[in-house]
Amino acid sequence: MSFGQVNEDNADYFRFTGRARFDKAVHTLEGLLDGISADGAVSGTELRALAGWIAEHAEFADRHPFREIVYRLHEALTDGVFDPEERADVLWLCNRFTTDETYFDAVTSDLQRLHGMLGGIVADGSISKSELESLGNWLDEHQHLKSLYPFDEIEGVITHVLRDGKIDKHEHEELLRFFVEFLSHAGHRTLELPISDESNFVSGVCALCPDIVFAERHFCFTGRSERFSRSQLVDLIVDLGGRFSKDVTQDLDYLIIGAEGNECWAYACYGRKVEKAVKYRRDGHRMLIVHEHDFWDSVEDARST
Repeated sequence: MSFGQVNEDNADYFRFTGRARFDKAVHTLEGLLDGISADGAVSGTELRALAGWIAEHAEFADRHPFREIVYRLHEALTDGVFDPEERADVLWLCNRFTTDETYFDAVTSDLQRLHGMLGGIVADGSISKSELESLGNWLDEHQHLKSLYPFDEIEGVITHVLRDGKIDKHEHEELLRFFVEFLSHAGHRTLELPISDESNFVSGVCALCPDIVFAERHFCFTGRSERFSRSQLVDLIVDLGGRFSKDVTQDLDYLIIGAEGNECWAYACYGRKVEKAVKYRRDGHRMLIVHEHDFWDSVEDARST
């Protein structure tokens, strides 16, 4: 439902959550501005994404202080150019008028900014190396978001794609598929991309350098291990104080992806358990998806302490 659609059934909700929704809208705008400027240029498509943000939050257009942000943004977009000075002015207003995390803690606010930034990067239908590097730098500065969706997934995808220093056609296709999920303006969801048979993005959903605790934690495995049988892995987990689950449940802490993997997996079709774990993470559960190599590193650390 658009923020502008208020009826008798949800009028009370909108009245009592207006400030919270205002903060969320502005945090998203901050991220959107960072995203569309990440490659040092702002295209016509990206300008339309900013106009789409204004339209999406029309309910606030005449309210102070939101109208001041909208007015400044409208003014900046009038000549079809959005320069760094105009961006700085709008960001200054955003920072001035949002609350001191009254409704949202710092983690939630930064996640809203991250979603906006992803939408800004993909707004023109293209993702450049410089944009990915800028996003990676932002992630490095916001490590407190680790274990929260979609931080780990994005961090893993960026590392996977930039490993060879370039973005090939298939990687770009899958990046667009992933990032477009965070494009906040429904009217801009124009990218309908087929899944490539040559894509291999399963590594992109794994957390990087995860901190794995065994005692009283729930583990599940998917795929095949390159070192042990499933029963041996279960015994190992139990010996270290953990518990094993045959399936992915809401209280799962870690899903370990076997190093042998499955050659049929791609980012959007990598197996039932991974798909289920990603869905739970989207819903706010803090389970981690971990590659088997990282799992063995943690086992060695646990045994040495």
